[in-house]
Amino acid sequence: MTKLLFVEINEVNFDDMRAYGVQGYLPELMGLMDRHGVAKTTSEQDYEELEPWIQWVTAHTGLALAEHNVFRLGDIVKHDIPQIWEHLEEQGLKVGAISPMNAKNRTGNAAFFVPDPWTPTSLTASPLLENLYFAVAQAVNDNAQDRLALRSKFALLAGAGTYARAVNYGQYLALARGAKKGPWSKAMFLDLLLSDILIKETRRTAPDFASLFLNAGAHIQHHYMFNSAVYKGEQTNPEWVIGPHQDPMLDVYRLYDRIVGQIRQAFPKTRLMLATGLHQDPHPETTFYWRLKDHAAYLTKIGVPFACAKPRMSRDFFIECISEEQAAEAERILSSVKASDGTKLFDVDNRGRDLFVMLVWSHDIEADFSYTVGKRAFIGLRDDVAFVAIKNGQHNGIGYFLDTGLSADAMHGTFPLAEIPVKICDALGVSWRETARSQAIA
Repeated sequence: MTKLLFVEINEVNFDDMRAYGVQGYLPELMGLMDRHGVAKTTSEQDYEELEPWIQWVTAHTGLALAEHNVFRLGDIVKHDIPQIWEHLEEQGLKVGAISPMNAKNRTGNAAFFVPDPWTPTSLTASPLLENLYFAVAQAVNDNAQDRLALRSKFALLAGAGTYARAVNYGQYLALARGAKKGPWSKAMFLDLLLSDILIKETRRTAPDFASLFLNAGAHIQHHYMFNSAVYKGEQTNPEWVIGPHQDPMLDVYRLYDRIVGQIRQAFPKTRLMLATGLHQDPHPETTFYWRLKDHAAYLTKIGVPFACAKPRMSRDFFIECISEEQAAEAERILSSVKASDGTKLFDVDNRGRDLFVMLVWSHDIEADFSYTVGKRAFIGLRDDVAFVAIKNGQHNGIGYFLDTGLSADAMHGTFPLAEIPVKICDALGVSWRETARSQAIA
């Protein structure tokens, strides 16, 4: 029986890959593109609907946003939408997943299922891998504050010691050493570790289908695309953000070239699919991203009632309330937070007793930055936030798809991202039943 590995390299631009390839880089990826070709995928049209936590749900369920209605990161846990993993299980196949974005663990007997750091769903993993997951989740969600609990440090060391493969020891050491001068190295370190986990767990459990989600490329493009040697625009990052001669995009693309090559070497008879979900283009203006350092402390400071506050990716956070009345009051207060020019600092999505909130102020924040909460005046927002990035890349709904089971002549054109599950099932010799789609829509 055919076995299949599905590698999700989030938001990577294959055209930029080719541009680097022309310069002599990325031999593994260039070879795959030359031999097997690249198709494009399409998704939503409206920019506010172009988010990876939307498009990856589409890729996992075969449903567009209008059908799956999962708009926020982590919201998949509120739905029972059939996804590719449990569907394949129903067909008698063994499945695995490492960090799939916005995916719910609905499997009954997975070889392994380790969710992304932002989606509160169950794990199917050994105790060691569970501890490593929770440490990684804490590190990712507190990345802007550069803090890590002692327990998480020990779990990371123990997990990395078990799952890091000897062939990559030198790469891990280089990334660890480079983290102070290049904070993007931490995201690359995590992606390399996730790939090593996939290889070791796949060797141990031999699933018929397993997926791996890699996010460092998306993170780095958002932050540092202006420094890329293949960027042709006029925007630049200030030197206090990154040195002018550094190229993190090339660094992460070279890492992906290494990871893909190691996966193919480890499983030479296994079919490999690569998909990006969407991709990024250069952002045309200067836009700052900020993140609250301590979400609960800040909400208390400005008088927002809540039961629990949980960070999500980048500027986003999630508020749980004890009642709809409390949520309405929290929404009222957060919606009243405005800069001196009247611009709102927060965008609030009220879903009953829960709020999904985004810190949307997109300009610099000086030490004496003043703002109001209703009629109350505050000064010093800079102490409550951490700088995340100057936005370099913006989303484009076109994604890329590569399949080592097809030749370059057969791989061309464009197809909807929602057809990914069909292609996976076809490759594995099973059907993507229309009943699954009907159940999801119902």
